[in-house]
Amino acid sequence: MQKKKLSPLAITWIVIAAVAVIVGIYSISTYNSLQKQNQAVEAQWSQVENVMQRRADLVPNLVSAVKGSMKHEDKIFGTIAKARENYNKADTTTAKAKADDQLNSSVGTLVSVIQEQYPTLASNENVQTLMTQLEGSENRISVERKRYIEDVRDYNQSVVTFPKNLFASMMGLGQKPTFKANPGADQVPKVNLGD
Repeated sequence: MQKKKLSPLAITWIVIAAVAVIVGIYSISTYNSLQKQNQAVEAQWSQVENVMQRRADLVPNLVSAVKGSMKHEDKIFGTIAKARENYNKADTTTAKAKADDQLNSSVGTLVSVIQEQYPTLASNENVQTLMTQLEGSENRISVERKRYIEDVRDYNQSVVTFPKNLFASMMGLGQKPTFKANPGADQVPKVNLGD
């Protein structure tokens, strides 16, 4: 029995088909990988928002618990109210992070005032419980921001490295913004209670 030899044209079509299958499998795999990373980044940002919202929800309770005893701190309460309003209105990742920083700063000022100017109030069980919960929220926010930064780093590395960058560009997937501290965050904040 004699083997039938493939023609050069048939070999060419087999090679083309094999390359097309390999490229197709790689394209699907790359697409799925990028989409999973994109979803991980979005899910992690949702978790950051979740813990920021927890803190924003605790703030009115703390304010209510101390407001009656702190008659001269109306400016602090106004700043907190404005920061909460900005947080609730923010609709982008960047705006939410900026509003959260404002809320964080105003709550930090309130906690400092309570501890420095109203030691008996700071020892009140309800106030102490709320302050402890706020501190826990700050720790959670820090952890979730770190996770978000790591997920964004992994995603951004994928969409800028060859050959995934070609597929990412075709799919309209670009780099995600990472969390950045506000300018001056590296400086110790000054609390001036005289204003």
